[in-house]
Amino acid sequence: MATIRIVLDRLPPAARAAVEEHTGPLLTVDESAEGFNSEIAARVTSATGTWHIKGLRTDHPRAWTQRREAAVAPFLTGLAPALRWRVETAGWDLLGFEALDGHHADYAPGSPDLPEVAALLRRLSETPCPGIELRHAEQRLEHYATHPDDLRFFAGTHHLHTDLNNANVLVDDHTHRGDRARLVDWAWATRGAAWLDAGYWVIWLIAAGHTPASAERWADEIPAWHTAPPEGITAFAAANANVWSEISDADPDPWTRSLATAATAWHEHRRAG
Repeated sequence: MATIRIVLDRLPPAARAAVEEHTGPLLTVDESAEGFNSEIAARVTSATGTWHIKGLRTDHPRAWTQRREAAVAPFLTGLAPALRWRVETAGWDLLGFEALDGHHADYAPGSPDLPEVAALLRRLSETPCPGIELRHAEQRLEHYATHPDDLRFFAGTHHLHTDLNNANVLVDDHTHRGDRARLVDWAWATRGAAWLDAGYWVIWLIAAGHTPASAERWADEIPAWHTAPPEGITAFAAANANVWSEISDADPDPWTRSLATAATAWHEHRRAG
């Protein structure tokens, strides 16, 4: 369920003042309509720069997502916007990220963004997991796998994003090709097998109009995908069909239903093949 958004001007004065210790007096505040997890989400400018601010109350049920993003940020150079500062005061936890210019990735068949996302996932799949506390992929999927033995396919030592929603991928309109995409929103960062993010991408590609076979051809662009045994990919597809079925049953709306349909289509494709 989406978090209720609060405009930056409604922050306690002490929290606003703490932000401006890092930014200087704010000149513009552009509240963001994107994202589901933050109470504060805004692009702000001052005389000294531009930042994207994300924030939650420290007593919010998902306050852990702020801590997770702050913990993983130092290990994401070239993969995500840099975290410039963090403020914890007056009951708020606020993160100030490098503000990126660009657009949300278009996952539709034929989109010029697809090679950029594939290049991003290649870089990510080569990134070892930092020595910080993260959930393991096999833990996250243990209640959804068809067979307990399937969980061994998901274990690994790589740093995963796991939420390949196209709104979480920003493509710079000016940077040179092959290094234009960045991932935002690392709340669900996970430790696991290097190929899993390519698998998560497959589901979103199908939801964007790809056939399961076409989506898997894009996954083929990521070398780590070739390390996955076919039965492991099928097990992953089955587990995610169960995940999205549960999500869409609990919170039915067009986007959850489309992801549930995509995940089921992928699983059926794997079983038929």
